[in-house]
Amino acid sequence: MVRLLAARGETLAVAESLTGGLVAAEITSVPGASKVFRGSVTAYATELKRNVLGVDGTLLDERGAVDPEVARQMADGVREVLGADWGLATTGVAGPEPQDGQPVGTVFVAVSGPDPAVSRPETVVTESEVEKMRGYAVGGGHGKVAALRLNGDRSEIRMESVRSVLTLLLQQLSGERAENGRAQDTEQNGGN
Repeated sequence: MVRLLAARGETLAVAESLTGGLVAAEITSVPGASKVFRGSVTAYATELKRNVLGVDGTLLDERGAVDPEVARQMADGVREVLGADWGLATTGVAGPEPQDGQPVGTVFVAVSGPDPAVSRPETVVTESEVEKMRGYAVGGGHGKVAALRLNGDRSEIRMESVRSVLTLLLQQLSGERAENGRAQDTEQNGGN
């Protein structure tokens, strides 16, 4: 991922809640990360999500911090605040107690990327999240939000959240590359 971003000349920033800096630590463990990694915001407290990352206060009041739209706004916000091409975000409940009416293991991870005119964001949610999301558009930016239902203890939930958000970024980067490749093939083949 670091090499791919470096080859593209793009940068990355991270907004973390339940992972508490683990995503940033994983990224910076890779040699050469300084070429692409701008930094991170560990917004563990809900008011930091609003005051630092620009998450809508009404949304936080109505839905709490464990919400797909909150994850999306965190990813968008960290991109803006840290001046990065790509933003990642994690929010959820690692335990031991439920939070905001959400059970332990409920996690939302988000990726926000450049060029919002190219693509509308895609949201991947479980069926049980559909009703919860009514009235909240998961939009803006070029990105994706994934809803996770994770099992295990606090440490396992946090580590799987790290893996999931990094995988989501890789999928997004790979998808863009594949789409760009198809567009080039189409042009080379006379538009067929």
